[in-house]
Amino acid sequence: MAEHFLGHFFPSTQFSSDDWQMITNAFKQVRYAKDDHLLREGATANHYWFVESGILRSYAIDPKGHDLSLDFFTRGDVAIDWSSFLQQKPTRENIQALTEVVCWRLDFATFQQFFHGFEPFREAGRARLVGSYFALKRKNVSMIADQAKDRYRKLMVERPDLLQQVPLKQLASYLGITDTSLSRIRKEIMEES
Repeated sequence: MAEHFLGHFFPSTQFSSDDWQMITNAFKQVRYAKDDHLLREGATANHYWFVESGILRSYAIDPKGHDLSLDFFTRGDVAIDWSSFLQQKPTRENIQALTEVVCWRLDFATFQQFFHGFEPFREAGRARLVGSYFALKRKNVSMIADQAKDRYRKLMVERPDLLQQVPLKQLASYLGITDTSLSRIRKEIMEES
């Protein structure tokens, strides 16, 4: 079988040829321009996206009208609001393209069909959901227990691609600080080198 991008998420060796073909045919490759929204607050998430290239940002609007970055999605990530998608309830998140993006999209009805019909698909989905939960838990603890400078250093190691392509203000809100504080932290780290 030719290597398909989706093989990174669903190894074709775990499916029969017919099942693998059905899965890859169900996903639709979609392209988004910079600033396009894939999901807006108030809508119900009826799709999720496997990111092949580009950067997406998830954000929410606070009571003062400021947008605060919740997460970033790059190659190999699943861009999704899990609670809206799985519960089929309106989201409070927005997902927006920060660059041109290529994704593979699957709708909720097909997801349900595959989730209940293919054990390997179900197990891959569960693994992704659990991984997302653990990442969220680690981030929440870090926001409380770690200094901002340490959170930035961790981002430098774990997500260096974001530092060059994401606007400073969006990175700062993701780290829970102001862009002025982030500028100061970056300067301090450069001076330490």
